[in-house]
Amino acid sequence: MRMNIFAVALIYLSVAVLSGCASGLSGSDYSRGQARQEQSVRTGVVESVREVKIEGTRSGIGAIAGGVAGGIGGSTAANDRLGAILAVLGALGGGLLGQALEQGVTSQKGLEITIKLDNGSMVSITQAADEEFKPGERVRILGGGGVSRVSH
Repeated sequence: MRMNIFAVALIYLSVAVLSGCASGLSGSDYSRGQARQEQSVRTGVVESVREVKIEGTRSGIGAIAGGVAGGIGGSTAANDRLGAILAVLGALGGGLLGQALEQGVTSQKGLEITIKLDNGSMVSITQAADEEFKPGERVRILGGGGVSRVSH
């Protein structure tokens, strides 16, 4: 019984850790390497905005945590050879479930923003839906180091 409580606690801890791993693809989030870096600025008008889903991360943390929890849960269900078989099956099932859980927890709503630049060319940028953009609105695009973001 004590090992089952440990397995359940490990699963809840894994969920808590994974929810903190959500990827920052927001228009206002900067990585440490982007700070104090010069960026080019282009301006234009929003042509269209479409809601999208930005897939979650697959760092392996979810699979490992799920595998450990599943293995412990399976091994405590029986002894001897059956316990070993259940431990392996629990680890495999827990790993798959943990990976799916990690990806689901870290996915987020996003926007695909298509912009007609002042020079007449069109660009499309996808980022987290943390700001609202409407067609006809003037925006600026900040770009540098292979990363671009749309802001007001």
